[in-house]
Amino acid sequence: MNTTDWNALSTDDFRALVRAFFEQHYPESLRYPKRRLRWAEIRDWTLQLSARGWLAPSWPVRYGGMGLAPEKLIAFIEEQERHGVARAPDMGVTMVGPLLIQHGTEAQRAHYLPRILSCDDIWCQGYSEPDSGSDLASLRTEAVEDGDDFIVNGQKTWTTLAQDATHIFLLVRTDKAAKKQEGISFLLADMRTPGITVRPIRNIAGNEDFCEVFFDNVRVPRNQRVGELNKGWTIAKALLSFERIFLGSPKQSQYALARVREAADLLGLAEDPVFTDRYTQLALDVADLGTLYARFVEQVKRGETLGPDVSMLKLFATETYSRLANLLVEIAGASGGMPGDIDVDGSSIDVLTTFYNARPATIYGGSNEIQRNILAGAVLQLPS
Repeated sequence: MNTTDWNALSTDDFRALVRAFFEQHYPESLRYPKRRLRWAEIRDWTLQLSARGWLAPSWPVRYGGMGLAPEKLIAFIEEQERHGVARAPDMGVTMVGPLLIQHGTEAQRAHYLPRILSCDDIWCQGYSEPDSGSDLASLRTEAVEDGDDFIVNGQKTWTTLAQDATHIFLLVRTDKAAKKQEGISFLLADMRTPGITVRPIRNIAGNEDFCEVFFDNVRVPRNQRVGELNKGWTIAKALLSFERIFLGSPKQSQYALARVREAADLLGLAEDPVFTDRYTQLALDVADLGTLYARFVEQVKRGETLGPDVSMLKLFATETYSRLANLLVEIAGASGGMPGDIDVDGSSIDVLTTFYNARPATIYGGSNEIQRNILAGAVLQLPS
């Protein structure tokens, strides 16, 4: 166990230490990847973080984490983004681990937490379903108690990198008579259990980042339920609010803004007044996004629970990113629809990858339409 007290360092010293490590050890070939990396590609780097004790920066030290205070955690994440460190399959670290630390049994913590840290278990998230994506509470995957097991039947979709996962955490309906936000339970399942089938979904760019997962009379032991029976919705909401602050990071838009400027310089648009007007508006939006993000980061640093207003951040971040992606395609003209690198006066730029990445951004993590409903009801208290 790493016994270093990282919080004894100043935030600036800690940030400098983390930055130096990433710059020295992270593979140059994996910086700013154009697609989500598969486990085989990012495995060696993830194991290096694991060996250093840096895989779970937010976990308490007693469970094998770094025990970072909120401001140190934000610095750690920001340095990853700054250096273009690819996201590994991290659902175990970011969602399952914190969930079990807060709501799991001692047996669940003792079994799963060490295996997450050693990368023996790789997790995926079983939330969205056909016709029950953004309206997650309307899910229909059902779990029926049968002796010491639940029998699970149903389907999950848009399950990120399920083909690489050894385990899945999923929401299931355990009381069909209850209101849709009630009667939901939270289960942990081994992907090798008979009856689980994974089918990758190939996207327009030719990548298979997402999958469908089918459950056909899958037996999940009852001791793999997390939290109380029919109380899984409360757990799911807590995880989603934490997820949305990081979906709202300005780094993605800042990177896209830099790509727009780079392309404009190559295409000779820097002095074009129409382009300059649109670029300036978007640059100001990105600056405003950074300010809004900082506001929610300060809440995290103070240890405050994020409220429903964090949906503003997800909305602003993904829609700003989408507008930047659209502009990048537009200024490339006839070449804007070409996948991969395009040649401009001997230099290469890739415009379509940003566009592809921006399309699902307004959907995952709760669609932007649903975020607006949350803001209207829970924040503005408008009548439904």
